[in-house]
Amino acid sequence: MHCARLLAVALALTAGAAEAGELTVSAAASLTAAFQEIGPAFEAARPQTKVRLNFGSSGALLQQIAQGAPVDVLASADEATIDEAERRQLVRAESRVDFAGNALVVVVPRDAASAPASLADLAAPAVRRVAIGVPASVPAGRYARAALEKAQLWQEVEAKAVGAQTVRQALDYVARGEVDAGFVYASDAKGQAERVRVAFVVPSATPVRYAVAVVAASAAAAEARQFIAFLRSPPAQAILRRLGFAAP
Repeated sequence: MHCARLLAVALALTAGAAEAGELTVSAAASLTAAFQEIGPAFEAARPQTKVRLNFGSSGALLQQIAQGAPVDVLASADEATIDEAERRQLVRAESRVDFAGNALVVVVPRDAASAPASLADLAAPAVRRVAIGVPASVPAGRYARAALEKAQLWQEVEAKAVGAQTVRQALDYVARGEVDAGFVYASDAKGQAERVRVAFVVPSATPVRYAVAVVAASAAAAEARQFIAFLRSPPAQAILRRLGFAAP
């Protein structure tokens, strides 16, 4: 009888372990390297939770949630996407925080013979193709368009634009030498320093800030809040800094 009780307890514990909670985090493509480290770090601190990561452009991730995708946390490369998510009541407004910053830069292939030194140089004949995230869904593309419009250069550069579905795709275009230059984040450039180099930092009136919030329909809201709190913790912030992100 005693052995039977022990066996029942062991089976119960095993079942409990097998039913560990899962947390689905949808994050901007530029967070890929960082969250691939932060996710396991969070799991190590909370073994009962398994983190599943989903990456894409911030706008596309928002649309997935709007269409009913089972997501618990939305981490965007801008504040505007979370603003829109709040307006549509797709996230819990009180859970929202900024957790990282970045800078928009123009990069060129590492072995490029020359590089533009300013936005105006992108309009010169020497620059034939420029990778830009699609502004409708890619925050980096919106930042780029705003900067070019302020400099009254959008029409000239748009004519040379090669649209990218994510900022990482824009980075890949440059790294493979398929374009002459591209708009990406400083953290992206740092992660591909052996293939691209920064030509210049793009002047921007709107700071690049990453925002995160619990998805309103989340079935794991408590764990989602814990993950967001972890993003602001020293271990997670140290990962973000090492990979080129700035303080929120």
